[in-house]
Amino acid sequence: MKDMLKYKDFIVSVHFTGDDEIFYGKIEGINDLVSFEGGSVKALLSSFKEAVDDYLHLCTSHKKPIYKSYKGSFNVRISPALHRKAIEKALSLGIPLNQLVQKAIEREVSTNN
Repeated sequence: MKDMLKYKDFIVSVHFTGDDEIFYGKIEGINDLVSFEGGSVKALLSSFKEAVDDYLHLCTSHKKPIYKSYKGSFNVRISPALHRKAIEKALSLGIPLNQLVQKAIEREVSTNN
């Protein structure tokens, strides 16, 4: 995983600012903005875990959903040539394009865990 950390099923994006010499990140996949920082990798990891634990406590105490909800549908922009190839592949398999895309995504995410 590039520039990402994981703790208790939370994924965060991590960045570095050279001007301030600070690592910083934010929790992804939630409805709130929760960020953290540290002057070293060790400090960043500690701050990250503390931010996740604090967020979990806040959600639990306020009875609010922890994770962002997803509809299960999204738009994907691809080249017309790739779109045509995908339609042809779906037709040759006798399945709808949505099913072809779903299978491709399932295959991709299961091989990268």
